[in-house]
Amino acid sequence: MPGPFYMDAEIRANRSLSERGFIILISVVTLANCASAAVFVAMGATFVPIFLGIDLLAVFLAFMASFRAGKRVERVQVTARDIRVTRESPRASQLVWESPTAFTRVRVEKDDGRTVGLKLALSGREVAVAAALSPRERAEFAQALERAIWQAKRERG
Repeated sequence: MPGPFYMDAEIRANRSLSERGFIILISVVTLANCASAAVFVAMGATFVPIFLGIDLLAVFLAFMASFRAGKRVERVQVTARDIRVTRESPRASQLVWESPTAFTRVRVEKDDGRTVGLKLALSGREVAVAAALSPRERAEFAQALERAIWQAKRERG
């Protein structure tokens, strides 16, 4: 991409639980399940601890999937020549959109005054961007993206 960037945004999903918080949470769930298992075994329900172990495994796997998804990055780059959207993970980077800046439009989808969708559009094709952001953040990003495209078009003109 030649020329200066009018926008080089990196969008990441917000994860409110830190690694330390996850360890504390999984420890509490493990202790609660062990205590419950002890009570059920004392009552003679020998299969309940198996299901509590499956429950603990399911919670652990769900958080691992969430943490993996949190490492994904969406990058939106705007230059005077073109707009690129790439989706990056720790393993790979994939270009999902490339179009000339002069003809690309930003389409904002609203519902009850909230920005529920943001898309780049060109000749009947479109790609959703900024899905990981909240409606307020998505609206702010849409304004910044439109401003960057306008500035890039102005340079060419």
